[in-house]
Amino acid sequence: MTITNSLVPSKNDLWFLPLGGSGEIGMNLNLYGHDGAWLMVDLGITFHDRLGVEILTPNPEFIAENYKHLAGLVLTHAHEDHVGAVPYLWQALRCPVYATGFTATILRQKLKEVPWGSQVPIIEIPLSGQVTIGPFHVEFITLTHSIPEPNALAITTPLGRIVHTGDWKLDEVPLLGASFDSKRLQSLGDEGVLALVCDSTNVFTPGSSGSEDEVRRNLVELMASYPNKRLVLACFSSNVARVQTIIQAGVAQGRQIALLGRSLQKMVEAAKTNGYLQDIPPFITEEAAMKMPREKVLILSTGSQGESRSALARVSALTHPRISLGSDDVVIFSSRIIPGNEKVIGIMQNRLVARG
Repeated sequence: MTITNSLVPSKNDLWFLPLGGSGEIGMNLNLYGHDGAWLMVDLGITFHDRLGVEILTPNPEFIAENYKHLAGLVLTHAHEDHVGAVPYLWQALRCPVYATGFTATILRQKLKEVPWGSQVPIIEIPLSGQVTIGPFHVEFITLTHSIPEPNALAITTPLGRIVHTGDWKLDEVPLLGASFDSKRLQSLGDEGVLALVCDSTNVFTPGSSGSEDEVRRNLVELMASYPNKRLVLACFSSNVARVQTIIQAGVAQGRQIALLGRSLQKMVEAAKTNGYLQDIPPFITEEAAMKMPREKVLILSTGSQGESRSALARVSALTHPRISLGSDDVVIFSSRIIPGNEKVIGIMQNRLVARG
């Protein structure tokens, strides 16, 4: 079958059309079609730090030309590869957006940076909530992942039910937020599922995921082994549980915390707005972090993936206006390497090593 720009599903059709993200890192854009309508799941970007191109979005041409049949956009969680293209592409789609509270907060932050951001209708769905969008009944199912409030979606039509997972791992001790809803996942299987659409990083790697609880124990021990050094911890800003771990470990060791990087500051603000990170002390400024005794400071930084304009990359290149590191400082990377980022991370780490 050839997909044409005039293709509209009938009530006897139930189609899945991935326009980005399937089998690749980033740019998630998935369409489900039924009874004269399309439902979009996620609208993300991927980072591309070559040839002057910073980000890439999926190609929305097909659905943009059929936007009158687009019933809505559902966001599974707030990672950039699932929400980052909304500020760039929504004007071509002009549909309502559905998300749980934390993801909605992150999206509103992004939309403030575009002049038409206030036009986007954002409908907040509670955790484990349900909503009818055109001919689709959508149920949000709580999962665990490296960001608060990740969701699978049970998309039900008269022709059957599809479970779309979004990104996930099975962590029974996530430390922040609810655990994955194993009972509902099992009951969906018992009730019958027409198709499971599941595409998550490392999904084909054998074995089981480590728990955030195990990471916390090891990280606290590692940080304690450098009692007389200024510590810089690099992690994904969206991993709010890891951010919480680092802050708590630093406070327990008598350190004051500075946040380095705009995305980290925004993520902490969004977390607090939605009831997370309530019991953390006030942060110190970057200037104060450089003036205090080294053993009293912990700098929590973005840039673990070597992004050229990130805070840690600028520190390593000696272009950061306020932070300078040397032989009495230790940088700890609390993050995995996203496939494709090996080279730029290696360059950044080599610069740090050259600084001692």
